[in-house]
Parts: sequence; structure tokens; C-alpha cells
Amino acid sequence: MKLDLENKLALVTASSGGIGLEIARVLAAENARVVINGRTQANVDKAIESILGSHPDADLIPLVSDNGTREGCETTIKALAEVDILVNNLGIYEAVGFFDETDADWQHLFEVNIMSGVRLARHYLAPMLAKGEGRVVFISSESGVMAAPEMAHYSATKTMQLSISRSLAELTKNTRVTVNSVLPGPTRTENVQKFMQDVYPDLSIEDAERKFLAENRPTSLIGRLIDPVEIGNVVAFVCSERASVINGAAIRAEGGLLRGVI
Repeated sequence: MKLDLENKLALVTASSGGIGLEIARVLAAENARVVINGRTQANVDKAIESILGSHPDADLIPLVSDNGTREGCETTIKALAEVDILVNNLGIYEAVGFFDETDADWQHLFEVNIMSGVRLARHYLAPMLAKGEGRVVFISSESGVMAAPEMAHYSATKTMQLSISRSLAELTKNTRVTVNSVLPGPTRTENVQKFMQDVYPDLSIEDAERKFLAENRPTSLIGRLIDPVEIGNVVAFVCSERASVINGAAIRAEGGLLRGVI
């Protein structure tokens, strides 16, 4: 399916690795102009090299900024006055028991997972509304619906993203701007693989994945970790004109592990 993203300027936060990198790769493959964002020049350069390796004609713009801070968002906004597509992908997680989560832990996840998207959407959504077209996507998580007791603060931020996304979608009435959330499930990123190897040091990565799903996500219908490019495909579709009637939605891309019918 041709997504008609030619010359659309897309900012994908935290796109130097993981899910963000694959979202950027798919958007670039669809001929969007993609801003590759990371906290260090080395990470941004490595991501650009990776995308150019698979898509030599990709139109990529490097941006070094830490959008998990107010100063980093200001750097991003100064570099990019407007964008056609904003993908708020930046997010962090940590497995910490509730009784061990300090005020600082809660505040740090709130600052990174929530305020990064709020600050950028506050700036970039207004010009989209003025033009009458644009896309904002928040990368939430299945943990925003099915709370994870081992990281209550993370789950709380992911639930809040769903609310923020829907609230912003209400501002888009009678325009061709959409605001949506995409909810990935457990995805095979480097950080997740490292986490599993730490938890199951005596198992191969394949066996560790199977054990993790069986013990922690037994309702998964696909029975495997998600490939990051699969999330990239969903996000690119949501960013396209082909998804023009999808607005204010929380789109599940979690392999069927959420059992609710809505």
C-alpha cells in the first residue's frame, strides 16, 4: 500500500534505536523526510548509517537533543519550527517494586514519558491545526491498559498518554489533523533482550523469550516478541492519509495479549 508520505517532515523522538529507529526507517522508506533524534551525535550518526544502509536515498535530518528535559525540547523546537508528523516515541521504563519506587523515580518517569510529549505537542500541534492537516502519535504500551505491578510508575505514565492523546484529538474537529496512540506489546529491542538475558542468564535468548512470555504475558496470541519494524509499519500507516478516519484512537499493536473486546 502506498502511503503518500512524500516530502512530509516527520519528527520521531528517540529514533536512534529500538522501536523509534524502526518507525523512522519505515517512514523513510515511504519517502518522508525524517528527523533522526537521539541524545548523542554518535547514536544519531549510527542510526542514520543504519537507515541509509537499507534505504540509500532516505532523506534524513540529524537532531541531537534530550527531549526528556525542558532544555532538550527547547533545542528541538529551535531546530524545527514546524513538522507534518510528530511521533512521541521517547519513553523509559524500569522494573522496580512499588514499595521501592521513590518520589524521584516517579518524577523522573513523568518528566520523560509525559512532559516530553506534552511540550512537543503543545508547540507542533497548533501549526498543524492552523494548516488543517498533520499527525501526532503517542507511543504508549499495553501496560497503559493492563497495568504491570512490577513497574507501577511506568504503567501510570502510559495510561496518562492515552488520556492526553484523546484530549488533544478533541482539538482537531473539522480538520485533517489526527492524534492517536499506538500500544506496542513486548518488543524485541536490544534493551528488552538484555533484560531477558539478565533475568534468565542460563537460557538462550530464544528460550528466554518463550519463558518470559509464558510466565509474564501468557495471553499473547502471537506467542512471541514483536519485531520493532512491525510497530513501525503500524505507526507509518496511522501517519498516512490512508488512516484519515482514525482519530482519538488507542490502537493495539500488542499481539493480542489484551483480552478486552474494546
